[in-house]
Amino acid sequence: MGEKDHGVRAERVAVSYWDALGNETVRYFAADVDPEEIPEQIDSPQSGLPAGRDQKSPPELQKNEPYKTHLAYVKERRTPEEAEELLEQALQKLRERRGSAAATASA
Repeated sequence: MGEKDHGVRAERVAVSYWDALGNETVRYFAADVDPEEIPEQIDSPQSGLPAGRDQKSPPELQKNEPYKTHLAYVKERRTPEEAEELLEQALQKLRERRGSAAATASA
């Protein structure tokens, strides 16, 4: 019984993370993992807040952006001049279609 039956336990390192409420969470990583691959920040399982390695200055909760409509995203990408040009092009296409539909309906 013991190690022979269950294998050898891999070497590991313990990394502590703290959230803004002072909760500590310990995560274990393989000892041969590159320190660059160990995350600087995790989500605390106790509070759901972000938790970082520095106990004296834990990460702040990021403010979520409010929901944006499709129009808000379009306005971020387009200037008012571009919007006017696109609108005019769309209206022109619509007028052409309606004009051809009205001509065929009256014939």
